[in-house]
Amino acid sequence: MDIRVYNVENQIKVADYFVVASATARPHVKALYNELHVRLKAAGELHAKAEGLDMSWWVLLDYLDVVIHIQQSEAREYYGLDDLYGDCPQLDWQSEGLPDVLVPPEEGTKGEQELTA
Repeated sequence: MDIRVYNVENQIKVADYFVVASATARPHVKALYNELHVRLKAAGELHAKAEGLDMSWWVLLDYLDVVIHIQQSEAREYYGLDDLYGDCPQLDWQSEGLPDVLVPPEEGTKGEQELTA
């Protein structure tokens, strides 16, 4: 899965970061949305109503300073957010520490069952 985090604070005024993530199909978009929603809600983060969830071609989650775009691969290519914000600095999100509530539990653990139930 291709995930990029762009620092857009100097380019636009609506957010500091855009997260752009690819999904393979509608069920994948919905699964990513559900996982993010549950984990970030557990961390105390709330978003406005998700845009695009009904079609699951491109789902947008607005957390004020961070806007998350979950797109099917075809939508990502078609709309070209990576081209639009490609000149913005990218955050190396994989090297950043995550709060415990956001760290995926090991497969088969109770935490995984609670978050997906």
